[in-house]
Amino acid sequence: MSNNLRNLTLLSAVLFSVSAASAKDWYPLSVDVSEPPFAADAKVRQMDYVPIKASAKHRICVSFPHMKDAYWIGVDYGIIDQAKQAGVQIQLLEAGGYTNLSKQLSQIEDCIAAGAKALIVGGISQDALTNTVTNLKSKGIPTIDVINGINAPVAGKALVSWRVLGNMVGKYLANLHPAGSPTVKIAWLPGPAGAGWVESSNVGFLEALKGSAVQVVDTKYGDTGKEVQAKLVEDMIQAHPDISYIVGTAVTAEAAVPILRSRDLSDKIKVVADYYTPGIDQALRSGKIVAAPTDKPVIQGRLALDLAVRALEGKLEHPHVGPILEMVDKDNVKALDMSTTLAPASFKPTFSVD
Repeated sequence: MSNNLRNLTLLSAVLFSVSAASAKDWYPLSVDVSEPPFAADAKVRQMDYVPIKASAKHRICVSFPHMKDAYWIGVDYGIIDQAKQAGVQIQLLEAGGYTNLSKQLSQIEDCIAAGAKALIVGGISQDALTNTVTNLKSKGIPTIDVINGINAPVAGKALVSWRVLGNMVGKYLANLHPAGSPTVKIAWLPGPAGAGWVESSNVGFLEALKGSAVQVVDTKYGDTGKEVQAKLVEDMIQAHPDISYIVGTAVTAEAAVPILRSRDLSDKIKVVADYYTPGIDQALRSGKIVAAPTDKPVIQGRLALDLAVRALEGKLEHPHVGPILEMVDKDNVKALDMSTTLAPASFKPTFSVD
């Protein structure tokens, strides 16, 4: 474990006392179901979701882009805890960042070669995993797409629409600054270029701003490591001193808060994130950022694990599901069910279940 990850985990433990959501209290849970599954024009309806217990101790491979931040630790917790409840084995691997596509592909190959019968993957690239997933399908090994979204013949998707998520953030800003009000300039840092979730989020975000007084003066892409995002924030402030908002990933927002404070810009430039982490929760509660939506990464992890079990056992009735999104600001943050979004304080990054 890196020092940064160890410090982040310890910080989360200090800041949060989220009790573990056990199998008996997270379901039945109202979720969004897309029908037909995987279709761009799918209709979404809500249903109560209940996971199943595995009939055998299936071995499942899990591949993450990284474990650099508490968001993916939350997904990790959801998968690991649900694997224990379902009674299956897990081997989880992380590639170290969105620039390490070849590493993710080789990790998946090695994990499957070691005997995994299903794959859960948060893809680094929207398109570059197609051949791998196609080959797995030909061997009878199902893939479940979690969080990021990939274009491949997957058996199931446990994720939200990042287009809708980006749209929620854009609408929040558009409602604050509607047409006819003074123009507000913002810097937009959506994440790593080429990642499916980033491309989708960008489309939804820009759609929502049309006709409002919000103007995107610059867009910069980059890996969701804090050093990379901090550099992008500094570049934006330098190039565009007249911006009123920095909007971007949770890592972007977490990096922006101390930079703005150190430059006495906290009152001039506000911060909005497009997903939720412990750092975002703390900053939101203390008034250092304005708002952020939660896509409930713990629940996405739980759903992904259950979809994998169902695919292996021929019980996959609803292959495209995701949690119901919530926009969070100072007015409703106290009502947020943290067990859907953040790993409990006692949880440490975990890479296997036997």
